[in-house]
Amino acid sequence: MAEEEPAPRMVAAAVAFGRVLRGAGLSVGTERLVGFARALEELDVGRREDVYWAGRVTLTSRPEDVEVYDRAFEVFWERGAEGAPPRRREAELRIPEPEDSVMPAKETVEPDERGEEAVGLRYSPVEVLRKKDFALYSPEEFAELQRLLADLRLSGALRRTRRLEPARRGRHDPRRTMRSAMRTGGETVRHRFRRAKDQPRRVVLLCDVSGSMAPYSRALLRFLHAGVISGGRFEAFSVGTRLTRITRELSTRDPDRALRQAAGAVRDLSGGTRLGDALKEFVDRWGQRGMARGAVVVILSDGWDRGDVAVLAEQMRRIRRLAYRVIWVNPLKAAPGYRPLAAGMAAALPYVDVFLSGHNFESLEELARAVAAAAENGRR
Repeated sequence: MAEEEPAPRMVAAAVAFGRVLRGAGLSVGTERLVGFARALEELDVGRREDVYWAGRVTLTSRPEDVEVYDRAFEVFWERGAEGAPPRRREAELRIPEPEDSVMPAKETVEPDERGEEAVGLRYSPVEVLRKKDFALYSPEEFAELQRLLADLRLSGALRRTRRLEPARRGRHDPRRTMRSAMRTGGETVRHRFRRAKDQPRRVVLLCDVSGSMAPYSRALLRFLHAGVISGGRFEAFSVGTRLTRITRELSTRDPDRALRQAAGAVRDLSGGTRLGDALKEFVDRWGQRGMARGAVVVILSDGWDRGDVAVLAEQMRRIRRLAYRVIWVNPLKAAPGYRPLAAGMAAALPYVDVFLSGHNFESLEELARAVAAAAENGRR
């Protein structure tokens, strides 16, 4: 005989709790959630201990899952029951709506059916997304990421140019001083000055789109898009078995359309990697002709290279001589105990000024700060 389906109320509770667990990093399948819902039907849901053990038995399978489960249970059940009688009936159990059940909880006080105050939990995904690894993002979370990137301030470090602009103090400007004196009968009433003009440095972003970077390239391309549309002097390239300039494709403000256009232009998406050859093409065709001179060059790659690592090392040396600052972003750096064992990464590191991860939004914020602050610690 087929087993009876659990009551919708219990299914809703199990699904909502499952979302919290998944957000906390614990993988919970549908069968486990159904088992948890059936267990809830046999229990008094007002008894914390019964509900806790029902979930722990049905939703965890490894010892290391217990700590994550305990935190999620505390947030979703324990805090939601604060101030309530020790034994609550099923109808009194507050279950967050699906769109609000996505992790770290904020308490809100609302009247219940009897007009009494009850503590509810509202979940904001922002703090979780800031720390969550891009490889674990869902399509909905990528949409939220674009909203976060829209608020990220991206600008290049300032550089002093040879052009001069009017200033209150600085180098004396005799031409403007004499021109001003002509308006007052030849008498110099006020001296004029000028100083060197500052302008943002160009930022060149080279993003690895090979197969080994597939879990991260989508998020990193969105970062490139945010830079290109920021109004600053940003140039964007994809790197794989070949080099492709995608600045124009990413200049569309609609992020989804921009990524579709970039994907159409990049023929080696999720293919192999020949970093050294691609960087050589960049230096020969664009870099030494002016694009990399005095610029902040950012390379986003895990360092895997199927080509000759000696070529990669030589091109990194050339970029280092041209650029104002070289920043390398490697998502694998976030892994505990990471060491640059890939031959390409080991060959490139001696020519890198700043080495960052890039596996989550917080690390992209750090990258934005590193780009903006390059002038403070520049080498020339």
